[in-house]
Amino acid sequence: MKHPLIIISFLLYFSCSPQEIPLDILLTDAWVFTGQDESPQKLDVGILGDKIEFIGKASDANLIPKEIFSAKDHYLAPGFIDPHTHLEGDLSDPEGRANLSALMQGVTTIIGGNDGGSPLPVGRKLDEWERNGLGTNVAMFVGHGTIRRVVMGSSSAVPTPQELEEMETLVKRSMEEGAFGLSTGLFYAPGNFAELDEILALAKVAHSYGGIYDTHMRDESSYSVGLLAAVEEAIEVGRGTGIPVHISHIKALGADVWGQSEEVVKMIEQARNKGIIVTANQYPYFASKTGFQPTVIPRWAEEGGHEALMQRLHRQESRERILAEIKDNIRKRGGAQALVFSETSNPELEGISLKEAAQNLRLSEPEAVVHLVSNERGLGVISYNMVEEDLRRFMTQPWVVTGSDASSGHPRKFGSFARKIGHYSLEKEWMDLSTAIYQSSAQTAAIFGIEKRGQIKEGYFADLVIFDPNTFRDKATFESPYELATGVTNVFVNGEWVVKEGVFTSTFAGRTLRKVQ
Repeated sequence: MKHPLIIISFLLYFSCSPQEIPLDILLTDAWVFTGQDESPQKLDVGILGDKIEFIGKASDANLIPKEIFSAKDHYLAPGFIDPHTHLEGDLSDPEGRANLSALMQGVTTIIGGNDGGSPLPVGRKLDEWERNGLGTNVAMFVGHGTIRRVVMGSSSAVPTPQELEEMETLVKRSMEEGAFGLSTGLFYAPGNFAELDEILALAKVAHSYGGIYDTHMRDESSYSVGLLAAVEEAIEVGRGTGIPVHISHIKALGADVWGQSEEVVKMIEQARNKGIIVTANQYPYFASKTGFQPTVIPRWAEEGGHEALMQRLHRQESRERILAEIKDNIRKRGGAQALVFSETSNPELEGISLKEAAQNLRLSEPEAVVHLVSNERGLGVISYNMVEEDLRRFMTQPWVVTGSDASSGHPRKFGSFARKIGHYSLEKEWMDLSTAIYQSSAQTAAIFGIEKRGQIKEGYFADLVIFDPNTFRDKATFESPYELATGVTNVFVNGEWVVKEGVFTSTFAGRTLRKVQ
């Protein structure tokens, strides 16, 4: 019989010996930002399947990895989450579904269906993307503007009880298909025609499914109700329904409202102190991009659609009123020289300002607008209309997260996250790096209820980005808006290596995310 002490020692050895942990990949030598607003640590991270299986010191565990990869003292962070994109077209395009503009910034999850516009039915589009394969994960809102157009066309009327019930049914169906909430584009037609009661009714439906209210507010400037009244309307949706409110691409747009960011922050803080959940996202640029027509044409003139607008432009009385309001809208945007055409089908317009276009046409600026709206469809315009004071005040609020509002022709599509982290955090030091990463990952996941993403945590999905802080920068400019960001060396989506040593691996590991009821 063996000596009892030998047996006890033998048992103690095996009971204290670390359990074997099999891994597909072990990432070592990285400074790890977990996604929480805290300092980085030198840790090792292990991936098994689509999940994070281990985080800690490899020397303290019995790890059995199939592959070990050194991060070379680069930074390892959760894959970033972009809450406001317009990438539905890219994801539906065989050439664009890799979503490289996002991946090369370290973005692994995007949300679409913003500004009141979404595919419908939502579930059918998610199914299509899932079948075809995606470079990033994608979640969706259902768009109020889309629903209103389906039910009421371009009418500015108040919906009848039957029409409102039809819209509520479409919101209900979309939430059941996995939408994360309701988005509105109250600046744009037909969303602009909706009164508060209509929005409250639809928001209640979304809230009953645990959804969020994401809004491009009625006014970010002085176009109609004004910036402050638009913020109050957004808050009222939360107050009236209990739904969490998220203000998209928060800004003070145009000379009339520069400096009003201070009052906006006070209003939101007061609402939050009263228990109303209000958050926002922001892209880190001084210029916006949107459609040319909604930028300069008054909304009342758009009622009934394009043909109705053309008829109003041919009637002397309404034409004179439209021209007067166009002139004032140009002023609000900083003048015709501050409106630069982008993503046009007419190469003669691409990259020139409205001022230059008017000179080339030998027309006044308002008459040039009428000519262009009558003869060119789908014009986009970049508007230089924000100031640093407001940009910084919004960016440094604890309830503001990073977003891109990704649209072609503006550098924000290819550069927002790299610019926020590389330029405003690392270079200008407006915030520390852990805060910038938190605002780009864990905080966004918490706001939208995206489960098990946005943090480096055992049991969470292995959406990860490794980047070199010395070279992680945006390269896209207003002159060259399609330049990929630099400095992201490796990206994992659901545990699969989709960017390796700076090169896309042609792996489509993204998934469609659906709100868990």
